[in-house]
Parts: sequence; C-alpha cells; structure tokens
Amino acid sequence: MSQLTERWEELADVKDELAVRDWFMGTSGNLAIKVSDNPLQFLVTASGKDKRKRTSEDFLLVDENGKPVNETHLKPSAETLLHVEIYNKTAAGCSLHVHTIDNNIISELYGDQGEITFTGQELIKAFDLWEEDAVLRVPIISNPAHIPTLAQEFSEHVKEDKGVVLIRNHGITVWGKNAFEAKKLLEASEFLFRYHLRLLEYKK
Repeated sequence: MSQLTERWEELADVKDELAVRDWFMGTSGNLAIKVSDNPLQFLVTASGKDKRKRTSEDFLLVDENGKPVNETHLKPSAETLLHVEIYNKTAAGCSLHVHTIDNNIISELYGDQGEITFTGQELIKAFDLWEEDAVLRVPIISNPAHIPTLAQEFSEHVKEDKGVVLIRNHGITVWGKNAFEAKKLLEASEFLFRYHLRLLEYKK
C-alpha cells in the first residue's frame, strides 16, 4: 500500500469517527493529513462534501500553498490555508477543524478575553500537561471572512508540533504528530468545553 493510500485510509477513518458524533453539520469542518515532507504535500477534505458518507472524492492532494497537486474538479476546503500554516511551520502530521455548538459557545463567551484556560482538569493531560498546577490555554481569535487574513492571525498561535486554536463563532482547529494524537486533542478539547458549560449551568 502506498503512503498516499495509507494516509487516505487513516484520514477517512477519523472522518467516519467524527461524523458519528455529528461534528460535521451542514458539510462544515475539514480534515488534513501530511503525505510527504519534501515536497510538502497533504490530503485535505474536498469542499462541500457530505462527510457522513465515504467516497473516492472525499479528499484531494494539495501542495505547500494549498493548491491541488493534480488536475481535478474538486476544490480544497475553504480553510485549507490554516492547514498550510500548520504544515509549513511545524512537524505536525495531522490537523482537524470542526464546528460544534459547544466550541462556538465557548468562543463567544470568552472571545473578548482572547483565550479560555483550564486547570485542575484531568483531560489537560492529553496536551502533556502533567503538573498539578498546570494550565491549558486555548487562544480564541477573530473570524474574518477573508481566509488569508484569518490564516495570518491563526499563524501567530502555531508555534509547536501540537496545539489548539478556537476561531470565534466558527470552530476549533487542532493539530498533532499524527491522526491519533490530533483526534485525542480534539476529543479532550470538546470534553473540556462541554464540562465547562455544564458547570456554568449548575452554578446558576
């Protein structure tokens, strides 16, 4: 099996898992996985596809600029430039972007602060934060309609090989060394968001 086929199947499996959780409402969200470093090429979800279905046109191969490597009628996902920033600046191997109600509400509640923090929560260990007083900081950026502007603001928070960024009233982007790690970070983030919102409800 070729590297391209292996990465395709790996990303398709992640897509299937996230689709079961209903994290792709209205064809939203996009996923990417690196295929090669030199030249930099990665698979990204095709725009406008129903991600609950598994087809031969779910992904397309793009280059370091987010442009299709081969001639195709498919269009890369709108936020492909976010994935470009990740792969050009880090050694990450997979990046995931989903829109959920929980992450949108969190981004609106804490958007003016520019971040939300978590401490004393078991699941921040997913980010390798093991100290008792460790703090997970999730930056929240604005949501300009102009994608290159969004990518530029997003890029300021892409500093390590794994990470998480919330886009206000838009969604979350996570990245890690491979698909397993990226999915783990996404699951942990969504757990923390849901827990926090439930806790706010109980405190009313």
